[in-house]
Amino acid sequence: MINFKKIIAEKIAKTVDLEAKEIEEYIEIPPNRELGDYSFPCFKLAKLLKKSPQEIATQIHEKIEQGEEISEIKMVGGYLNFYIQPVLFVQSVLTEIEEKQENYGASDLGTGKNIIVEYSSPNIAKPFHIGHLRNTIIGSSLYKIYQFLGYHTIGINHLGDYGTQFAKLIEGYKRWGTEYHLEENPIEELTKIYIRISDLCKEDESVLEACRKNFKKLEEGDSYCVDLWTRFRDLSLKEFQKIYDLLEVEFDSWNGESFYIDKIPEVEKRLEKSGIITESEGAKIVDLEDKGLGVCIIRKSDGSTIYATRDLAAILYRAQEYDFDKCLYVVAYEQNLHFRQIFEVAKYLGIPEKCVNGLEHVRYGMTRLSTGKMSTREGTAVKVSDLLTESISRVQKIMEEKNPNLPNREMEARKIGIGAVIFNNLCSNIIKDQIFDWDLVLNFNGETGPYIQYVYVRTNSVLEKAGYTPKLEDVDFSLLTDSASLKVMFALYSFQDILKTVVDKNEPSILARYLIELSQSYSNFYNENKIISEEKERTNARLYLSKAVGIVLKTGCRLLGIQMPNKM
Repeated sequence: MINFKKIIAEKIAKTVDLEAKEIEEYIEIPPNRELGDYSFPCFKLAKLLKKSPQEIATQIHEKIEQGEEISEIKMVGGYLNFYIQPVLFVQSVLTEIEEKQENYGASDLGTGKNIIVEYSSPNIAKPFHIGHLRNTIIGSSLYKIYQFLGYHTIGINHLGDYGTQFAKLIEGYKRWGTEYHLEENPIEELTKIYIRISDLCKEDESVLEACRKNFKKLEEGDSYCVDLWTRFRDLSLKEFQKIYDLLEVEFDSWNGESFYIDKIPEVEKRLEKSGIITESEGAKIVDLEDKGLGVCIIRKSDGSTIYATRDLAAILYRAQEYDFDKCLYVVAYEQNLHFRQIFEVAKYLGIPEKCVNGLEHVRYGMTRLSTGKMSTREGTAVKVSDLLTESISRVQKIMEEKNPNLPNREMEARKIGIGAVIFNNLCSNIIKDQIFDWDLVLNFNGETGPYIQYVYVRTNSVLEKAGYTPKLEDVDFSLLTDSASLKVMFALYSFQDILKTVVDKNEPSILARYLIELSQSYSNFYNENKIISEEKERTNARLYLSKAVGIVLKTGCRLLGIQMPNKM
């Protein structure tokens, strides 16, 4: 596909004797297409060329060669506005879509680069609640998009399968295990035990001390503790997999915290060799006070490790195993200090500099109830399984009222219901907190996942109504140069750039917003133009545009983890 921005940059570069690559970075897309398809703000060069923006604009305007790609160049103040030759533009976009189909927008941008995305990472023996859902959805979408752009991507589910909560569960099971039926409903039963033992720990310090001893035994390999821990882990994973199957989320590695326990001595050895470990009240620490990061505990005074220690072991292992260029941690912003600490300490592990520099915390906002923060201990967490089931059920009720004869209604309701939940988690900047509200999640009007799915179904229905899909050679590109058509075409053209921006910023909401805008531009095109008419050539052009929009909507949604229904 023609890179019009690059062509414009090369033309400008010839008139001012600068590198085209530098010029290209300055070229903008005007907010209003009436001001041009691309705009170059000449004030960017004023300091370098020691001329006013107006003088620079005049110089470029007088010398630049328009060529076949540009239909017009207008000078407005210190700006140069470029208008692309519309027929050539439409031909370029539709030809690329025809050639690549569902791979339109893909690239080799990431060839030779290894990207780790750590996401989901639920705690074993606790409900998979909507806080974990957001983590899972954000990480899975980034995983898919990086992969689509040619990166070798490794998805890791860093399970929370170690720590003091298991010591509490072990103690609770010792005391009341016969009262609970773990095989029937493992997560709910384990949660009941956890809440009960946590309450007892608040009342009795000796019980909390017994839990701490259990954790020490677990780290030392005590058979009773290890066997119970293994049982809790296996039962939990079986339940989690049901949710991953619903969401169609996959991982390349399930190595959780426990996987790194035997790798911690190597971490300590390297840090001690670097001379940054000190002792404080019997604990091994790294003092980061001079960097404003407090103290990072490596090993507690009782000899047990903490989350930071295991994360450092994971960094060391991943650098050795994957030689990563980026390692993304999709974790709530509440853990910001933790990651700043371990990224600082990781500089002393002796791993390649590119790995140290590639460590990145992809922060996202918390999901809260309208009544406050969720807590497993307090029993206020909303389970994802309940949320997804309820969402699908509500969609089915809507279908029963509006389209009772819809074929494969159950399957289509599943795609729409789950799609609504996924899109709701991605439609706004991920750093923002979310207040969980059923009415917002399942609002099928406006800027939602179901709206995008509806527009996609519409693109297919017009082709179905016409009874054929035109071939590209039967399309007269000049019939798609009206303003409504060109708005759709420019949206289609920007798809790959949108995906590149997503990975530059690790912000999947950019793609979600793009899909809304593409859907809206197609709806406007659909409302302004009669798709199927007696004019065969015009019908072919508009049908082909509909087909192209459907391809990009489906691809974009697939990268977010949303399936498209056939009918609605």
